Parts: sequence; C-alpha cells; structure tokens
Amino acid sequence: MSGDRIRGAFAGLAVGDAAGWPAARHRAALHAPWSRRLYRELDAFAEEHRVTTLPVPFALNQPVAPLRVGPSDDAEWLAWTALTIDRPRAEAFRDLIDPAPGTPGTRAASDPASGPSGVRAVGDAAFGSSGARAGGGAVRARISVATALDNLAKGVEPPASGHDNPHFFDDAAAVRAVAFGALGRDPTRDAEVTNAGDGVLGARAMAAAVAEAVASGSAVNAVEAALAALPDGTAIGHNARLAVKAARAAGDPFAAVPALDGALLDHVYSYGVGAAQTVPVALALAAVSGGELGRAVPAAACLAALADSAPALTGALTGACGGFGAVPEGWITPVRTLAGCCLPDLAGLDLIELANDVTEGIA
Repeated sequence: MSGDRIRGAFAGLAVGDAAGWPAARHRAALHAPWSRRLYRELDAFAEEHRVTTLPVPFALNQPVAPLRVGPSDDAEWLAWTALTIDRPRAEAFRDLIDPAPGTPGTRAASDPASGPSGVRAVGDAAFGSSGARAGGGAVRARISVATALDNLAKGVEPPASGHDNPHFFDDAAAVRAVAFGALGRDPTRDAEVTNAGDGVLGARAMAAAVAEAVASGSAVNAVEAALAALPDGTAIGHNARLAVKAARAAGDPFAAVPALDGALLDHVYSYGVGAAQTVPVALALAAVSGGELGRAVPAAACLAALADSAPALTGALTGACGGFGAVPEGWITPVRTLAGCCLPDLAGLDLIELANDVTEGIA
C-alpha cells in the first residue's frame, strides 16, 4: 500500500470532480436561492425565444469564490466517508437524518436551514476526530442517499434501505468506495445503505480497482481487478467490458469519447449518474490512458451526460495509479479546500491534509 498513491486517489477524485461542468451548479448552491431562480428564468427565456446564448452559473452581486474551479459533491462525500469509515455504516448515515419532531435540535419546517424530507439540517459543530458530526446547514445529496435517509428514519435497515430505493442503481456508493479501496477495505456494507444491484457492484468494482492501483500503480491490473468484481450477466459487467474494448480500439482517451458515447449512452434517461455507465467510463479511460490522469480526466469531462461523476471516478483511479506527484501542480490549490456545498460541516476542510492524515504511517 502506497501513501503517495492514496493521496493521488483523493486529489485525483477532486480534480475530476472540479473538471466536470456540474461542479459549478453544485457550488452555486452556496449562493442565495434567487440567483438560481434567475438562472432558471434565463434558461426558460432562451427556450421560449429560441435564443442560443445559454446562461451559466453567475454570482451577480454575491461572492464569486463558489464559482471558481473547485471540488463539489463527490469530493465532499469522499471526505465524509474517510472521516466516518470506522463507524458502522448505517449509524454514520443516521447522523445525517433530521431529528424526530418535538425532539431537541428539531428545526421548524419554515426554517430556511431545514433540509428536504429525511435529510438533516445540521447544527453548529463540525466533524470530530471520531467522524461523528453535529451540524451546520442543510445536507444536499443524491436521490439514492436522500431516499436511504428517509428509509433509515422510518426504521428500514440496510440492505432494504438501499434496495427499496428508486435510485438503487446510481454511483453514489461508487464515489464513496474510493475511500474504502484506498485503504484496502470492502465497501459492501456502506454501499448497501444507499444502493443495490449495479449500485453495489459499481462500488465493489471501484474499491477493487483503487485498491489494486494503490498497491501496484498498474492501470492494467486495476481494470482487471474491477472486471473480476463485475459478473458478465449484469448491465454494469456487460458495459464495463464493452467500454474497455471500445476505448482500447480507439487507442487514445480523447479519440475514445465518441466510441464511449455510442457504446454506453442512449440519451433517454434524465439523469447521468448510473453506475452502469460512469464506472465503465472510468475503467475504460484508465485503461486506454495507461493510468495518466492528465489524459483520462479531460476525456471523461467531454462526456457531458456523465460529467457529474465520471470525471471524478476517472480521476480517483488514475490518481491512484500515478500517485500524488502525477497530479498537475496547477490543480492542487484549487481542489484542496472543500466548499461545503453538499455537506456544510465540511466547508473549509483541506482534502489533501485529510489524505495525509489517512496515510499517516504508510510509506
């Protein structure tokens, strides 16, 4: 196990997270709601009047820092996982659930700091060294995570909390699995809180790939380890083998973009976070790039429909292959500080310092 490659996995995920266009949308959540409402109105105006000048996230008379290049949801969930990794997984997730009505800490429904149903509006303290949390703003999460929190609040325990879930197939657990893989641990118990089926298989594959990359630095071995965790008869197993074959035939990460689009995307579904698409993209681009982050992540970001997490997963895997030293220096400062756009308690946390803490004592 290499401490440098673990740091590379953490930094690489943050680079990929920041490189995808959805990062600005996530980080814009730190601005006042009216700015996002105005964004939607401008988008509707363009549609109504057939205008091709499309709006982008903007600050107007608010601080511009949230819209600078930086990490968003994926990096924050990686950090949360690393901080809570030693706790029973359902217990860790329960700390994100709203307290029951009438109990201490309950917020009124009209309180703007309240989160959506089942998602806790956190209080005033940050994560302690144990990973326990205590509060600071409304948690924002994927549909799979929000539904799992609702399930846990109703007494539905894992694995049912992940199985009885409309987004059981998404890649939320695959993102968290980077922390498990970096430390050589099994992500299954964590994944089963929020996911099932391809969602759990994607987490196992990412953990296996990252674990092998951290151990050997070999992209070939990492991809083979992931494929070994993906049964042929599953959608994610089929797609992963198809994606790797298509990318290798293209011969180059950028050249592989149209091939991966054609092989994996039907452009029918309204969300681009299915583990059966994003994990195969990460494996394919790691394979065809030889584990080079600087070649693989930009290609992943070109797949716009999958850009919410495919670049982050690609960055984690290639970062683990190349180590921290292979992450372009110009990206380190922009991606090291978390914004708290999804997990407000993590605002200001230094992800690289966290990676250093995680790797303390590991050469």
